[in-house]
Amino acid sequence: MKLASLKHGRDGKLVVVSNDLAFYADASHIAPTMQSALDDWDTIAPQLEVLARDLEHDAIPKERFHEREAAAPLPRAYQWADGSAYVNHVELVRKARGAEIPASFWEDPLMYQGGSDDMIGARDTIKLADEAWGCDLEAEIVVVTGDVPQGVTREEALKHVRLVGLVNDVSLRNLIPGELAKGFGFVQSKPASAFSPVFVTPDALGDLWQDGKLHRVLHVDLNGEPFGRAVASDDCTFDFGVLIAHLAKTRNIGAGSIIGSGTVSNRDSDGGPGKPVKDGGLGYSCLAEVRMVEKILEGEMKTSFLSYGDTVRIEVKDDDGHSIFGIIKQTVEQA
Repeated sequence: MKLASLKHGRDGKLVVVSNDLAFYADASHIAPTMQSALDDWDTIAPQLEVLARDLEHDAIPKERFHEREAAAPLPRAYQWADGSAYVNHVELVRKARGAEIPASFWEDPLMYQGGSDDMIGARDTIKLADEAWGCDLEAEIVVVTGDVPQGVTREEALKHVRLVGLVNDVSLRNLIPGELAKGFGFVQSKPASAFSPVFVTPDALGDLWQDGKLHRVLHVDLNGEPFGRAVASDDCTFDFGVLIAHLAKTRNIGAGSIIGSGTVSNRDSDGGPGKPVKDGGLGYSCLAEVRMVEKILEGEMKTSFLSYGDTVRIEVKDDDGHSIFGIIKQTVEQA
């Protein structure tokens, strides 16, 4: 089942979307918003499944689904927590500044809590007030949970995954060092995140969703050129079961919580830090990583962060080349 929120008021209007993303059926008579569906998932989900089947069989009225009209599936989320599933990414960043990665990073994930009061749609622009802030894309996988009890195990945590999707977790890299130096985490350096037009239930992904990982290539393009083709299931140190259990160690997690994987990152086939797509590699899912690779291999960073007019495109495709979650496509615009 594929769900989306059309732009409507603060929290959107819930719709069921066809598997090919071509049509939608209004689901607001079942649940007005995505959050209301998540709040009573065991009762609401079966009704939405019936609506989804009727939509596929042309048994109900339908409308064309235009991804540009979609809000973030959860325009306001109760929680947005981003993890560090791909330790290769963390290792590269630290290596570039001559720091060793602590052994604990391979055993216990990093995680921070971001702002979740203003999530934006997949076609909404990246509003940037100053290019000097170092605007970067971060292509990631996300899940949305139901209610998760405190102290849940990794295996039990996976049973609470309700939806899977994508995010561009924009970062302002040049603001990060000053914030982290205060010892209190990200605030100004993390503007609004943009989510895929559609979120998908794990069962609808079939074999593409296994062991808490999405087994697909994450397509990232920058200004129309291939930038990243990382395999989301490869080099994934912590699956989503581990990330959810980490967050729930000392407290309950409320339904509608979004948890991110962190920047998807693959090593090169020779175990090295990775090569650009144009050179036969899998590329990168953020600009910071290619800059770190340049620093390691060439002694200096050459690639610039995003500028006004730059366009980022993020997508995952099925075996037939069709988009699974829809496309995140954003242009950087002066605020």
